[in-house]
Amino acid sequence: MAETASIIFAAGKGTRMTGYTGNKTLLPLIPGKSLFEGKRPLIHEVLENLPPGPKGIVVNHRAEDVIKATQGPGIEYILQPETNGTGGALLAARQFLEKAGAEQVIITMGDVPLIQPATYLMLLEKLSGCNMSLLAFSPKDPARYGMLEMEEGRVLGIVEWKYWSNPVEFPPQRRDKLKYCNAGVYAVGRGTLLRYMGKLENRPHEVVKMREGRETTIKEYFLTDIAEMMNADGLFVGMVQTREEEVTGVDTPESLVHVQKMHVRLA
Repeated sequence: MAETASIIFAAGKGTRMTGYTGNKTLLPLIPGKSLFEGKRPLIHEVLENLPPGPKGIVVNHRAEDVIKATQGPGIEYILQPETNGTGGALLAARQFLEKAGAEQVIITMGDVPLIQPATYLMLLEKLSGCNMSLLAFSPKDPARYGMLEMEEGRVLGIVEWKYWSNPVEFPPQRRDKLKYCNAGVYAVGRGTLLRYMGKLENRPHEVVKMREGRETTIKEYFLTDIAEMMNADGLFVGMVQTREEEVTGVDTPESLVHVQKMHVRLA
């Protein structure tokens, strides 16, 4: 199989990981002295499970720690100057993608370590019949996940929780058709992705965030917008379903314990 370029998001601060100030992609899959100290950083598992090819790690918070822990052949580091959304992380990777020789791209996260090599390969194989494929799961509880709006196997768009949970903006008969959650992992052709990154750059969202104790309006870019834009242009966005356990992310101490236990079962 041809090489695949991979982009791994590892820039976020992880504000819900109470008691930990490091970069959460460096948390251990195998705990040692404490929950936060041990072996096998999450991002090592991600890097090992991805298909062969160049890998670009997007960094910001504690960037030096991530670089020190992951250096190796074929790995490059991409600075996301400000944490301005998943789309902002992707836009920061433009130069990496422009020079990558691989024609297919995987976009994934450094804190979701249990995705298996076979699942990444299924995402890539799906591209033979569509322009972009994304990883999805059927949740026990949709919680605050983005949900896929679909029609006859095609993803029309990804609806964020604040919209699908609002019965005025999103009536129940439309919400009842939402069956799958977006896992935030994508496969797409490199040329197509670069083209839509140009469109994404012109589609910022104004988001109110707490910065230094006060509300501040900032511009963020949502990677999920690319699926909607592709569909609007007549391109086919498909999905591959996997188990919810496989795409469990680590964003709280409780989820870290859960993932550590699942890793033991899978080992």
